Amino acid sequence: MSSSIFSGRRLLAIGGVAMLALAAIIAVMAMSASAASTTIGVKRAKVGSKRESIGVNSRGVAVYWLSGDTPKHMKCRKNNGCFSAWPPMTVKGRATKAAGIKGRLGTFKRNGFTQVTLGGHPLYTFAGDGNRPGVVGGNGIRTFGGTWHVVTAGKAKAAGAGGGW
Repeated sequence: MSSSIFSGRRLLAIGGVAMLALAAIIAVMAMSASAASTTIGVKRAKVGSKRESIGVNSRGVAVYWLSGDTPKHMKCRKNNGCFSAWPPMTVKGRATKAAGIKGRLGTFKRNGFTQVTLGGHPLYTFAGDGNRPGVVGGNGIRTFGGTWHVVTAGKAKAAGAGGGW
């Protein structure tokens, strides 16, 4: 009788471990699916002196656009050193955006990758933010022939800037 109790307990323990493993797999799959399904998400972050809803990539890192930079007139290019400070926001597959992100979302082929655009502007992250979620250090920087603006949610203009797209 003691061996059947032991077998039952062992079976329960194995079943419990299997359930935990299954739950972990489902959680990872759900995170992967949500990261892949939303190219540009929304996160609250401090922009200048106030908190705003900003556009972020799938890792929660702030996303920026450069004034005057378009797929037909590129100011930020690999050969002028821009990509070192401002890595392009890329996507494999279809680009999507979360509710609150205003502007037409698109993509274009460039240097062997597909870059995401919003409102006709190519999107980038800022190396100075250190790939840290919620950090917005590049807003308002003037370099590479324009001004960098963090993507804001609920508006079609740059945070802290007077102009729009």
